[in-house]
Amino acid sequence: MARGGDINLDGSEVSLLKAIGLMGSGVDGATLETRLGDMLPAEIIDALRALVAVGYVEADKTSFHNAEEFRKTNFNVNSGYARDLKEAMDPREEPKKSKRVRRE
Repeated sequence: MARGGDINLDGSEVSLLKAIGLMGSGVDGATLETRLGDMLPAEIIDALRALVAVGYVEADKTSFHNAEEFRKTNFNVNSGYARDLKEAMDPREEPKKSKRVRRE
């Protein structure tokens, strides 16, 4: 399984994942389109295809090639990747451990 640091997401993919919701039950394409009003449907479809191909997002239809099919398809985040995706969207560096040793 990939760790959060191993997952690289671009801006549109991050926006899509936030719109779908990492712990939710899923959302249909029409709702996604309204939530992501600043993105064109073609951009949303392309980014979703990439996320589905990698396995981060699951869809109830095997293909959605046009806007009409996209609007009728339901999407949800793969629960196996939810924690890693959350870490990838909000990377926090682990505090460095001090190399100083207390001597007595």
